[in-house]
Amino acid sequence: MKIAILTREADSYSTTRLVEVSRARGHDVETYDTLRFSLSVESRAPQIFYRAEPLVGIHAVIPRIGASVTFYGTAVVRQFEQMGVFTLNPANAISASRDKLRAMQVLSKHDVGLPATMFVRDQRSVLPAIERLGGAPVVIKLLEGTQGIGVILAESIEVAQAVVETLQWAKQNVLIQRFVAESRGRDVRAIVVGGRVVAAMQRRARGREFRSNLHRGALAEPVTLTPEYERTAVRASQIMGLRVAGVDMLESESGPLVLEVNSSPGLEGIETATGVDVASAILQHIEDEAVFPELDVRQRLTLEKGYGVAEVSVPRGGKLEGLTVASSPLVDRDVRILQIQRGSTVLPNPHPDTPLEAGDVLLCYGLLRSMKPFLVRPGHAHEVVG
Repeated sequence: MKIAILTREADSYSTTRLVEVSRARGHDVETYDTLRFSLSVESRAPQIFYRAEPLVGIHAVIPRIGASVTFYGTAVVRQFEQMGVFTLNPANAISASRDKLRAMQVLSKHDVGLPATMFVRDQRSVLPAIERLGGAPVVIKLLEGTQGIGVILAESIEVAQAVVETLQWAKQNVLIQRFVAESRGRDVRAIVVGGRVVAAMQRRARGREFRSNLHRGALAEPVTLTPEYERTAVRASQIMGLRVAGVDMLESESGPLVLEVNSSPGLEGIETATGVDVASAILQHIEDEAVFPELDVRQRLTLEKGYGVAEVSVPRGGKLEGLTVASSPLVDRDVRILQIQRGSTVLPNPHPDTPLEAGDVLLCYGLLRSMKPFLVRPGHAHEVVG
């Protein structure tokens, strides 16, 4: 298989490991400077050029898109997608995860723990926002900061107001988050590959530093996640649409809180701390998935109006609980159950005798009006129109 790694740092630990593992597994792999691509956008004939030469024959792309080149980098990834090339993480998921506000908005629609967060532009709204978070101390974050850069702990309301106003004056968009004191400068990073956690570490800040990033000198040690933390990490990566992700979680009194879902997690810290060969897990996933191109049915198929995909819930005591897939009223309504999400477990193409349990979320395809009484929430269906 011919693999392209998109990166601005060909000599970095992460890229070097991916190259060496790819070659050890018999693949033809090359690194490409993300900014040296040219994109030809033509009807039915998308092409990509590298240093003015057409690039063909690529079977899989590993995007290592840095924050400073997000816009152009995701455009390059999207071009490969339009050409039918497998990309480890899709362009839209990279873009969404890179914007902290957008990522939290996406996650907030689902049952995933998040730290209380406010986003404001009007300076008169800063004080009320802080008060809604329970007052100082609060954490102030730049929307596109990385490695702990642009993350500030404001110990008082006066300091918080001054920091936010200064950053807004500098035309920086910021989030204000409740400070989770019980985390005591600790967080957990889980690496999710293909819907499972392959490695996890706990990071502890040194001294008076509250940021637990390894680039800030934090200490790291391997950790075995509880089912709740593992489920949260997998769910967060799936919601964001990422096949490979670094999910950062705070340890709070109410359980795991997702801080960030990183689409290009570094490998050095996690492999060093845990001894897990994460690079090989990533390559194994590519080998398993690259031969099956991802199809967007809304783009590829022409279907009768009124049919589509929707999520159907199985509430406790509801009309679906205790029935099997075959005996559910959905079958008689021209609806097919494609997948069952049961906690952190996914049951694809379930057997007709599979029982439906309270809490299950069913991914269904069929006549939309037939699914309406069963929807997780209104507006959760996606019509496929030809």
